[in-house]
Amino acid sequence: MTPPPAFFLSGWGFGRAPLEAALKESCWQCMDLPGCGAEASAAIPAHFTAAVETLLARLPPVCALGGWSLGGMLALAAAQAAPERFCQLLLVAATPSFIQREGWIFGRPPLELQAFRERIRQEGVSLLPRFAASFCRGDAQPQTARWLLQNASPMAQAALDAGLLWLEEADLRAELARVTCPVTVIHGENDPLIPVEAARWLAGQLPRARLSLIPDKAHAPFAPDASARARFLRELPRP
Repeated sequence: MTPPPAFFLSGWGFGRAPLEAALKESCWQCMDLPGCGAEASAAIPAHFTAAVETLLARLPPVCALGGWSLGGMLALAAAQAAPERFCQLLLVAATPSFIQREGWIFGRPPLELQAFRERIRQEGVSLLPRFAASFCRGDAQPQTARWLLQNASPMAQAALDAGLLWLEEADLRAELARVTCPVTVIHGENDPLIPVEAARWLAGQLPRARLSLIPDKAHAPFAPDASARARFLRELPRP
């Protein structure tokens, strides 16, 4: 019997090219965020809920779905909205809420995200090297940020703006019990952007989750050295 297809969503800012390099030896097919990359001819969804609806419309009736960072949040939201459509979920460096909210201390301060949104409006993709360097702090491989940038297929300005709004809007804590398929949560132990406590909390709340922490890695646990990538690939679920 042919297994269902497996799709993996890119994160904010860097496109799907780094993930294609990391996942090329797996069964997971990389997808751009809604309205980005290969989907750039389509309208960019203005809000997170619209992005989830756009994603669901692009996917087959049954599949495995995963994502990195913002892509992981979209994958999680899709599985909450239509749990019957997903046989596996793969969440890499993901969180149920990127910003701090009432009862949620494992996010970024809202004012920090708002300030970053303003800098992106002013500087665009020229800000990505500093952003990559900041979220790769703590990674045992000093070339990780450079590898991401060399492999990046940067998003258009409108997509950068929309993605940051999605991060501000999304709060996925309330309906985690709706995700009934097996979930693999992979997180770098030294992630300075989304703390490992968020991954532990998320895995603890999902009914059928398995948590895999990657030592000596930060927000991009799949890159760039061969040993880290091999460890990452071993943790991937098979649909």
